[in-house]
Amino acid sequence: MRNISLRKVTPKNMDALCRMQVADAQKSFVAKNVSSLAEAYVAITNGDVALPFGIYADEDPVGFLMIGYNALAEDDFPPTAHGYGLWRFMIAEEHQRQGYGREAVRQALDYIRSFPVGEAAYCWLAYEPENQVAKALYESFGFRESGDRIGREFVSVLQL
Repeated sequence: MRNISLRKVTPKNMDALCRMQVADAQKSFVAKNVSSLAEAYVAITNGDVALPFGIYADEDPVGFLMIGYNALAEDDFPPTAHGYGLWRFMIAEEHQRQGYGREAVRQALDYIRSFPVGEAAYCWLAYEPENQVAKALYESFGFRESGDRIGREFVSVLQL
């Protein structure tokens, strides 16, 4: 397998990351990367933490992920308070089924476990109920559904 790495979003790679798309059948499962970067900007300018990354196979961009910390925190929704969130995750359609996604999630969790912006007890994420591929991937890393929802999406939590 090619060398997978997470790289900061920069002016040089932003356009390529924003052009990436998933398969038509997956489009309802994930926000467009340009929308995610806009959300990162809004979060950051309002005092929250958003950490967007390009996913690379050697020197080729193949996907995008974004990590949040204590963002969308609500006192009545513990998974989002003082924890990390895997807000966004996608592998471009032409790069799927090559192991890049699994390795990118592993690296993202390693990064989160380094507590880059603060201590936390867990990481959370949310996915559409129909996205069984994502559910299986996340469960393989130890994420478990909490019984909570964000809109229609199921919330899963991983103890760090």
